[in-house]
Amino acid sequence: MAVRLAAAAASGVVLFLSFAPRPLWWLAPLAFAGLGLTVRGRRTWGSAGYGFVFGLTFNLLHLLWIEDFLGVDFGPWPWLALSGVLALYVALACALLPWVSRLPVAPVWMALVFLLQEFARSRWPANGFPWGRIGFSQPEGAFTPLASLGGAPLVGLAVVTCGFGMAGLITCLRLRPALPAVLRASAVALVPLLLGLVLRPTVGTEAENGTRSVAIVQGNAPNVGIQLLGQRETLRANTLSESARLAQRIDDGEVPRPDLVVWPETAVDITGGHDPEVDRAVADLGVPTLVGSLYRGANGKTDNAVVTWRPGEGPGDRYAKQELVPFAEYVPMRPIASWFSPFVGNTRDMRWGTEAGVTDVAGTRVGLAICYEAAYDYPSRDAVDAGAQLIVLPTNNAWFGDGEMTYQQLAMARVRAVEHGRAVVVAATSGVSAVVQPDGTVTRHTDMYEATSLVADVPLRTTTTLADRLGAWTEYVLVGAGVAAAITGIVLGRRRGAAGGADRTR
Repeated sequence: MAVRLAAAAASGVVLFLSFAPRPLWWLAPLAFAGLGLTVRGRRTWGSAGYGFVFGLTFNLLHLLWIEDFLGVDFGPWPWLALSGVLALYVALACALLPWVSRLPVAPVWMALVFLLQEFARSRWPANGFPWGRIGFSQPEGAFTPLASLGGAPLVGLAVVTCGFGMAGLITCLRLRPALPAVLRASAVALVPLLLGLVLRPTVGTEAENGTRSVAIVQGNAPNVGIQLLGQRETLRANTLSESARLAQRIDDGEVPRPDLVVWPETAVDITGGHDPEVDRAVADLGVPTLVGSLYRGANGKTDNAVVTWRPGEGPGDRYAKQELVPFAEYVPMRPIASWFSPFVGNTRDMRWGTEAGVTDVAGTRVGLAICYEAAYDYPSRDAVDAGAQLIVLPTNNAWFGDGEMTYQQLAMARVRAVEHGRAVVVAATSGVSAVVQPDGTVTRHTDMYEATSLVADVPLRTTTTLADRLGAWTEYVLVGAGVAAAITGIVLGRRRGAAGGADRTR
């Protein structure tokens, strides 16, 4: 038992190491090979226990940045609680693995069952928490092209199937079977990998409707975690100052005048739709600017918004964030939330956006998603379905210190680029800001905690990927198959148990 517990924990560490900022995508299937060998031959509760250890180890490491955010004032409890809840989801999924492990082509069904927990925890409770999905471990590598077929769900399925397939192959080789059995086991492990490699040439990167020059303004922020709550004026001043420096560099000819400028998430507060300082900053830039803002309307409601601001015209279209961060931008279950979150007593819930994030600016249909929305499938997909030729992702990662959170989010943006066949522009308050090409490669980026800006050309594309055409149905089909496999495995397993019991009574 101790060996299996150590193997489960070690597999969780390996899965963590497969995620950004490390370019070790190939470790992810090895992690699931280790998990598959660990739970082999175990019954329901044993498999659940090892799954809990696997999930807890991974999430404790993957979400350590929560300590940079809340740890000074709240200790390790929010980090431990969230990691524990996510590990319970993994444990429940692993509890089903023994029931499907005897089905034909078992690694596929095991992968489908394991990924049921991603579907569940991405939706419940409090609208879910999709961070750490397996597909996000693959911003580059052999599996990445599969995102263009079925998005993050299909990439995750390929990775987990490959890993469980390797575990099956190792088990098969131990038994010294006939060649056909070895070939079947090898095929299950290798086909997902080979399919990704075959699809690589089909990932389009060329400009289909010209290019646009886009500038990113990164104003920077103090690295103070939750104390950033009292630094709204600092964020504003830093953004305006860096925007002014960029305008001067443009006027001096150091950088070409862009077609569009992007500010980070909630860079400024806007009340009533007017702001003379922002007007002057955009006028100095001389080009339309997407202004990330806390936007307070006349009705008193606050949006986490991106406002399209044109020189000489002022604010225009506004996109309001559709996926608000629980316990920060809105607070579910307030009495319970007050145990964990400092936001409860002095904030009101923001308004939920209800419309797809698209705006027509600089002769371009631009898609918008804000920060946390990178983890959800639908915001970027809805924007592309509405005609977006480019995706812009403003974010404020300054809350989370100099840990791995910003790199994890950039990896999500890279997967989204391949999924939708669009360039993605990531504008962060304190880094990492980046320009991502439609094949997921990063061509320009900033460092963390520096005030800077960059200008780059990005391709505009109009072709829709199969992932966009299938939409959410890819995940629905995979979930349906996983549920069907679990039910089939349980029914057949109980029948075998009943038959075995009858034989022993004869």
